[in-house]
Amino acid sequence: MFIGHYGIGFAAKKLTFPKAKPCKTPSLGTLFLAAQFLDILWPVFILFGIEKVTIEPTAKAFQTLHFIYYPFSHSLIAAVIWALLFGLIYYAFRKDINYSIVLALVVLSHWILDLISHFPDLQLVPGSNIKVGLSLWNSLTFIIIVEGFIFLFGVYFYFTSTKAINKKGQILLWALLIFLSITYVMDIIGPPPPSIKAITISGFSQWLIIAWGYWIDRNRTGIL
Repeated sequence: MFIGHYGIGFAAKKLTFPKAKPCKTPSLGTLFLAAQFLDILWPVFILFGIEKVTIEPTAKAFQTLHFIYYPFSHSLIAAVIWALLFGLIYYAFRKDINYSIVLALVVLSHWILDLISHFPDLQLVPGSNIKVGLSLWNSLTFIIIVEGFIFLFGVYFYFTSTKAINKKGQILLWALLIFLSITYVMDIIGPPPPSIKAITISGFSQWLIIAWGYWIDRNRTGIL
């Protein structure tokens, strides 16, 4: 999935409002970072040859990448460990157990959405021969419906839990929504990645969206 993960990031903002007492809540950028944390680690592991992927140019949309080996970023046990680590690091800085739990669950949500969409290529633990995946990628129609549903509801929850404090808060949010939608469509109708290097560059470009999330939240406030 792609926009589905960002949909979870948007939706999680609803869980941070309202608060009984004034408190600095996780930014949308932090929620995006949590939602895509496994996919942010993955290109790093690919770059250093720790994990492996190949490109299948003749495959259908959403199936052009063959995930050969990625247990350190996308096995179930790895996802649980990264989720706990993410939550612990947030707690170390913010000392808020509730938000730490929310962020850990957002990290773990990535694996759950991948379980729904991927072919059986997700290991439960590194070294295991058992691989899982519900293969929603087999149907272009259903993957678009499911992912679009998650994204739209996440955006709805974000809109109902925040409000713009200036024009930037409106423009930046709508610009991101348009950008994510266009990127998603291009992933569907566009050609497969030309090289593994292009995949890693695309993976690192997610930091742009994360920074965008921080920028948006600086110009919006929660609805209490």
